[in-house]
Amino acid sequence: MTTVADLQRRVHGLRLADDVIAGGDLLRPALREFGSAVRLFREGTHTEAVGRSLLRVIGELAQIAGWIASDAGRHAEAERVYRLGLSAAHAAKDTTLAGNVLGSLAYQRTNTGDAREGLAMARAALENAHGAPPRARALYLDRVAWAHAKAGEDQAAVRAVNEAGEALAVHGGEDEPGYLYWVDAGELRIMEARVYTELRRPLRAVPVLRDVLGRYDATHTRELALYLSWLAVALTDANEPEEAAATAERIVTLSIGLASDRTARRTQVVLSRLETFREVPEVRALLDSAA
Repeated sequence: MTTVADLQRRVHGLRLADDVIAGGDLLRPALREFGSAVRLFREGTHTEAVGRSLLRVIGELAQIAGWIASDAGRHAEAERVYRLGLSAAHAAKDTTLAGNVLGSLAYQRTNTGDAREGLAMARAALENAHGAPPRARALYLDRVAWAHAKAGEDQAAVRAVNEAGEALAVHGGEDEPGYLYWVDAGELRIMEARVYTELRRPLRAVPVLRDVLGRYDATHTRELALYLSWLAVALTDANEPEEAAATAERIVTLSIGLASDRTARRTQVVLSRLETFREVPEVRALLDSAA
């Protein structure tokens, strides 16, 4: 159990590192930790109780290692790790953890071109996580909302966003896994604004993003750049090209040297959307500089 406790601390260390380090720079140590934990379970000798705790740690390692691999653009590797983690969570009979791992895989599927399959996975993650604490349900509902938005299902997306807010509202001091530490009202508001941006409702998205990002931790460079990308897109939809260009310039600056495939892709989305306003001097200067 001491070994398992050490692994648990290293898992959380990886989560905290992921807050400030991009996937391309963190992938090797994350996969190394995951591989070591799997070998320990397969080759070591342990009691049933220790084995179940070790399976739970493997599931948690798989979620963060898969997330890091996805951020690095290694989607096939991420899916392989996620599926191993899902098996470990099921074997440990931890439905909340299984929901987190499956929900992470669903998010990747939704973002890499298969929104319908991503939606099916996100729904399964929510429905099978029996007794999940409020913050877990809020997170799983947000992934459902995002998949609906990517599939172009406006009403279902908005309904899931509202349900996520209702789930978070009842959070308060209950026992919950450590991997939910980052799910709070601010993050949920950003998730909500991203859904509204995807649905091309900038009047709802822009005020929320401006408010939350004005207070966002600047040390979380990748997340800040990603969330600013949604603000830039919403501003183009709101016919505010000058402010969108200023926001995009900040994204480009933050992204320099950042080993994140997700950030690189989002930057290209923003620049593509700004092409519509190329005749605006601020936009033209940015696009020429980026080129």
